[in-house]
Amino acid sequence: MTAASTTPAILPARGGVLGALSDTFWRRPRLLLFLMLTPPVLWLGIIYLGSLFALLLQSFFSIDEFSGLINREFTLKTYGELLRPANLDIIVRTVTMAALVTLVSAVVAFPIAYFAARYARGKWKALFYLGVMLPLWSSYLVKIYAWKLILAKEGILTWLLAKLHLLWLVEAWLAIPIVGGNSLSVSATGTFVVFVYVWLPFMILPIQAALERVPGNLVEASSDLGASPGQTFRNVLFPLALPGIVAGSIFTFSLTLGDYIIPQIVGTSRLFIGQAVYAHQGTAGNIPLAAAFTVVPIVIMGLYLWMAKRMGAFDAL
Repeated sequence: MTAASTTPAILPARGGVLGALSDTFWRRPRLLLFLMLTPPVLWLGIIYLGSLFALLLQSFFSIDEFSGLINREFTLKTYGELLRPANLDIIVRTVTMAALVTLVSAVVAFPIAYFAARYARGKWKALFYLGVMLPLWSSYLVKIYAWKLILAKEGILTWLLAKLHLLWLVEAWLAIPIVGGNSLSVSATGTFVVFVYVWLPFMILPIQAALERVPGNLVEASSDLGASPGQTFRNVLFPLALPGIVAGSIFTFSLTLGDYIIPQIVGTSRLFIGQAVYAHQGTAGNIPLAAAFTVVPIVIMGLYLWMAKRMGAFDAL
């Protein structure tokens, strides 16, 4: 008789506290599920949602004009301050920048993602992922300061354009009031370029994942039926890639809305929402106004997601 045949089919019950707990969880699986979910739910409810609720609550307070202390009475006065020309200019500037960064990132990312999804195979696909992910592995601050040096008056970009006799074109562009400045490193154009560079991987990867799910025979069938490349893109590729574009735009748009470091290091003295939040909760001490500024990106992203859902962008997710 072998050792395996002498092993009992049902093992004896374990003794002690651990055995009792094991038996209890086996008889009541919902209790085990409750205990496993309680810590993350408490973390989500208290730390995450609790902080958002506290932020929302602070935005309904106001600052006493005489004492400078927070008046903890519910009012919409602080939100009314957002409509002042200076504050409204900050919001419009930030939303415009976020929209332009998202649009250009999608235009640049789509052909890259399409090539990776349709043509890259084996080591070339691995090289694609390496090229996209490599910038994300380096320090965020190092990348921004590197771009500040590249875009500076004495930077390599200016040197290269001077060698190509194209410096006059940059100087003409920098002379434009809104987008220009003393150099690319202290202009809205420089801020835009760095935003696109930093957030581009977050647009490429979702689009590439969406295009991976598009069957190749659909594109071939569209061509066989006489559709031009433009018609195939509008009627086949774009609708099927739209969930990936929306997913990428959520990252690029929201991250640009709330970013503080890039416009602080590369750009002009004109504030963005992130800088306004820092200034009002820091030196100004106007925490209610800082909280109201922080609520603006949350509301904008909520409206954006609602519109995207109404357009059916999430149906293929």
